Formats: sequence, C-alpha cells, structure tokens
Amino acid sequence: MRIEGMSCTDCEHHVTRALVGAGATEVSASFRRGEAQLTVPEGVVVGALSAAVEAAGYQPRAIEPAGDHATTPSTVRPRGSRPAGDGYSLAIVGSGGAAFSCAIRARDAGASVVMIERGTIGGTCVNIGCVPSKTLLRAGEIQHLAGHHPFAGLATAAGPVGMSRLTAQKDDLVAELRQHKYEDLIDDYGWDVVHGEAAFADARSLDVDGRRIHASAFLIATGARPAVPDIPGLADAGYLTSTTALDLDHVPESVAVIGSGYIALELGQLLRRLGAKVTLMQRSPHLLKTYDPEIGDAMLEVLADEGIDLLTGVRYLRVEGGAGGRRVHLEVDGRQRVVEAAEVLVATGRQPNTEALRLDRAGVKVGSQGQVLVDAQLRSNVPHILAAGDVTAGPQFVYVAAYEGGVAADNALGAHKQVDLRVVPAVTFTSPAIATVGLTEAGARAAGHDVKTSVLPLTAVPRALVNRDTRGVFKLVADAGSDQVLGAHVVAENAGDAIYAATLAVKFHLTVADLTGTMAPYLTMAEGIKLAAQTFGRDVNKLSCCAG
Repeated sequence: MRIEGMSCTDCEHHVTRALVGAGATEVSASFRRGEAQLTVPEGVVVGALSAAVEAAGYQPRAIEPAGDHATTPSTVRPRGSRPAGDGYSLAIVGSGGAAFSCAIRARDAGASVVMIERGTIGGTCVNIGCVPSKTLLRAGEIQHLAGHHPFAGLATAAGPVGMSRLTAQKDDLVAELRQHKYEDLIDDYGWDVVHGEAAFADARSLDVDGRRIHASAFLIATGARPAVPDIPGLADAGYLTSTTALDLDHVPESVAVIGSGYIALELGQLLRRLGAKVTLMQRSPHLLKTYDPEIGDAMLEVLADEGIDLLTGVRYLRVEGGAGGRRVHLEVDGRQRVVEAAEVLVATGRQPNTEALRLDRAGVKVGSQGQVLVDAQLRSNVPHILAAGDVTAGPQFVYVAAYEGGVAADNALGAHKQVDLRVVPAVTFTSPAIATVGLTEAGARAAGHDVKTSVLPLTAVPRALVNRDTRGVFKLVADAGSDQVLGAHVVAENAGDAIYAATLAVKFHLTVADLTGTMAPYLTMAEGIKLAAQTFGRDVNKLSCCAG
C-alpha cells in the first residue's frame, strides 16, 4: 500500500496499528519508502484498510499486489520530462525546499529531471518543520494570551487544551500546503518522481530499490534529521524529538528539554504555554551563546516570566525511564542533580541524511557529521555531484535551501555561480521572537572593525508600549569610521518582520544616517530599527512621537 504523510518511525507504528486493527496481518510499514507491506486475509475488505489508514491521519494512495511490486521496486510518476534513453539531465535525491527549487529552475531551462524520494514529498519544512511547528506556536500564543493578557477590563480565560484536535488541525494544514506547494507543482512543471531508497551505484548512476537511474548531474538534497546525543540510558528511556513532539495527542504534565537552542526554545515555550512544566538544560554556561549577550539576557527574562526553568553548565550523566516518567541525572556546578519529567525532549541540533546514499561508491567526500562537503558553487569533490540545503550542514533555513537549490540547478546545467551566504537573516519563533542578521558585536571586532553599538530597550519603542509588553531589545552594530550598519539583533514581537529592513541595510551597505534619514511607519515594531539608529546620537526618550 502506497501511503503519504508518514515522516518518522512513530508514523510507522500508527499505520501498522491501524492496518492490524482493520484485519491485515504481517504488516510492515516504512516511512522512508512511503509504503506498508501487508497480507490481506480472506474476508477482509480492502477499502476498510484504506479507511483505517486515513482515520489514523495518513493518505493511502494505491494498493498493489506484492508480485507486481516485486517486479517494480520503485514507483515512477511519468511527467513527460524523461528522455528517450535511460538517462536524465539531472537527478535529484530528496523532495524538500532545495530539491523543488532546483527542479523548477532546471525544468524552466528545458532539462529532463527525475526526483527520488524515499518518504513523503515535501521534505522537512512543510511536513515536520516550519509549517506544523509555527501553526502550533501560534496556538500556544493564543492560549497564553487568553490567560495572561495585560489589559484592564477584559475577562478572558484559558481552558483545557484539546491536544488531539489541535494536532489534527495542524495535520490538515500540512496536507493542504504539501498538496498545493509541492505535489501539484510536479504536474505543473513536468518532472518524473521515483519513490524509493536511492544509493549511488557509481559516480554516474543511482540504484533505487533495484532500478538503475543514470544522469549527467546529480543534486543531493536529502536534508537532515534530529541529532540524538550519546547519553547513557536515553535510548532505552525513550524521548521526544522536534518531529514527534509535534504529533502529541496530549499535553505532558512535565517535559525536560535537552538543549536550549532555537528548537528547544520554541518547543519548550509551546509546551509550557499549553500547560506542561518545562525545564531547559544546556551544556553551555550562557543562553544563546553565539548571540550578542543582550539577546540572551532578554530571553532569560522571558523564560523566567513564563515559569520555564533553565539549567546551564550541565553535564549529562544518564537518563532513566520508568512507569512514572523519566529521570535525567546531571552534574551542575560540581554537584549531582536529578530532573524528573513525564517526557524528555531532545533538541540538540540536526544530523545530515547521507548514510543510505553510499556516497563512497561515487567518491564523494563527507565531513565529520556526515555532511556533503561542497565548494562555493555547491559542487562536491566530484564536480557533477552537487548538494544543497541542510545536508551540507550550512544555515538550516528553508529559504537558504531554496536559494541554494536554484544556484545548484544553474551550475548542474553548466553555469559557475557562487552562493553568497554573508547576509542570512535568522528568526527564532518564540514570543517575543528573536531575529538577527549580520555581525554580532564580537564578530565585528574580530573582523577588524572599529565598532560602535546602540542598544534600545523595548520600553523606548511605542509599539511595545501600546502592546503592554516591553520585554525585549533592539541592538545595532556599526562601523565607527564608515557608519556602515554591520548587524542587527532584535528580541520583540514581530521581530522576524522587522529584521527584513535590517537585512537590506546590511546587504547593501547602508549607514546609520541612511536609517535615521528614512521614514518609518509609526506604531510598528519595525520603527524600532530606526529608533535604534537614532540612539547612536541622542536619547530617543527625549524625542516626540514620530520625530525625525
């Protein structure tokens, strides 16, 4: 049975239970292949099997006799782009943001393209990343505001969370966007799709479950998965990841989070706002250690305000599991400590997906994390094999992956373009959000700049005052000699929207005077960028509203 929507081993278990419950036997589900193999006993209605899978939240697409499946190990969706021979201009392994951007660009250029996907079409962002997490974060924000708003005269209350209904609504959105933004485009642009596990046979061909695919060039765009630290007992105790945490059917009473980066902060705040007691744990002594200290300080205030515990400088000793939950044994400041929680969430970064590709057969070199090593043109050490997106261990944002996919397509077809990742905005979707672009103060000094900075608390931003939420800060980093804006760092509501103006300022070498001399709409959070620029020369608290 071909099944769409499976994205992890938990999905395999859900599908297996659904099929067994409907009467199937010998069920084996694989999210990587996007299928389940099963035996249908006499008297079992095939339609009931499909209905059971659909009721479990997945999309059954086709049921094929095992004999037919055995003679055609991979499923091909012909779109008219395949040439008469057995080769393609470009073979793409993966189907996420980088893969689709590459395929669209290549088809626009008239190239023949095949895309190989072992699991669900769409990759991380739409299926298990950006889309599902951000819609749930918005739900958590509304739940929090219902019980904690700052306005007199308003009577609101936050009731119990129906997590299963919330998750189901999230799944509906994911399915809709996957269909409209990914699957429908395959027909629109006309490339072939092969479902199955791809592995290089040599530098010029791939094996996909027994099918040989030849191409003039290849793009590896297989993305990454949650990395799991080697902590004794963790695997046996069981844990959540950024993937499985988005599929919870109930709110855990308590959650211990291993890590405190952007994923840990987003999901930790979400679970806290939905009702869980949350403890964040990190090895580093400082929160958000790669950011300017003002950013970490602002987020410490947010965590404390919302009742999220933070343990820093920890050493993980072991994790134990039992009927009552999990126990995380730590060493903090030389003393042993135990954190007890119903669930443990692992949020310690991501691991590139390259193990199954047999890159050694193609002679492609990988790094210490398994990432494909590429040059500025996204070429591996084998020039006609390129890689883009998270599998290269670069900035892990879908807009970076999409940008790289387009560059890779051009280079695969003969161009020699170089990627430019000097100005990449980053957003953490906490509330208030964190947004940053360009150099930090320390980074600017290390780069040889004579640095000047401005730090503007949100108490000086009119939008924050009318919102009655002044948690946060705007910080600008500039070159003292040239006045050029080098970086911007923000903690504020809608920081992700405000950072785009700063991104343009950094990219096009604008000066502080350029920012102060440009009108900013009053009572927007983006005005904070201009106010922070004005702070270089005066006390903005002594300006009237909208003063230039």
